[in-house]
Amino acid sequence: MRKFAIYGKGGIGKSTTTANVSAALASIGKKVVQIGCDPKADSTLNLLHGEPVMPVMDYYRQYTEGPDFDHIGREGYGGVFCIETGGPTPGLGCAGRGIIATFDLIDELEVFEKLSPDVVMYDVLGDVVCGGFSAPIRDGYADEIFIVTSGEKMALYAAANIFKAVENFKSRGYAQVKGLILNRRNVDDEYETVKAFADEHGLPIVADIPRSKEIQFYENKGMTVVEGDPELPVSRIYRDLAQRLLEV
Repeated sequence: MRKFAIYGKGGIGKSTTTANVSAALASIGKKVVQIGCDPKADSTLNLLHGEPVMPVMDYYRQYTEGPDFDHIGREGYGGVFCIETGGPTPGLGCAGRGIIATFDLIDELEVFEKLSPDVVMYDVLGDVVCGGFSAPIRDGYADEIFIVTSGEKMALYAAANIFKAVENFKSRGYAQVKGLILNRRNVDDEYETVKAFADEHGLPIVADIPRSKEIQFYENKGMTVVEGDPELPVSRIYRDLAQRLLEV
């Protein structure tokens, strides 16, 4: 079982990237679990044709107890099993606690043992790498970290913080950053800027994803571009990225 965590600042496109990679993996016969680790709980929306799964934290609030195995998530496109952690009521509580509570529940319900996935994809907000949001790094859930960034200053600032957080746990044998995913915003000298950052941190750029109207077109229909038209150039980039992750 391969366990990847995709990190990046809010709005950088990590959920779009993760969902399309999950769809690409499913299209080549891999059993995939995708876990959205963000209070917005929208990571898996385009794998579920716009019909959101109830986040674990919402379930706790509504029923006082956590969901059982049949309600912790739902299958989406290609059989991808979709789980959302959710978060606290806005303005109350710690968002990172939703991740920790969900991970504890996944262990308790033996979700991975029952589903036997080939790949687990964690989609993690990277603006704040607090205890909860660093759980995939430090608690043995993910083995390999990839950071989504653009050439924008704040995206690279977040990427540097994520890299630093992972390095803090390096001596303990936890997950390691394996590469950057460039999700373009068409800023000046974007590739050169990200390449310089990658070289400084000893990381490869494992994918270069262009801005694409097709991505938004299919997301408006509640699906990934990989599902909507797998032969589009941008879909092929996601499919190539999925294959590359398996080969890292």
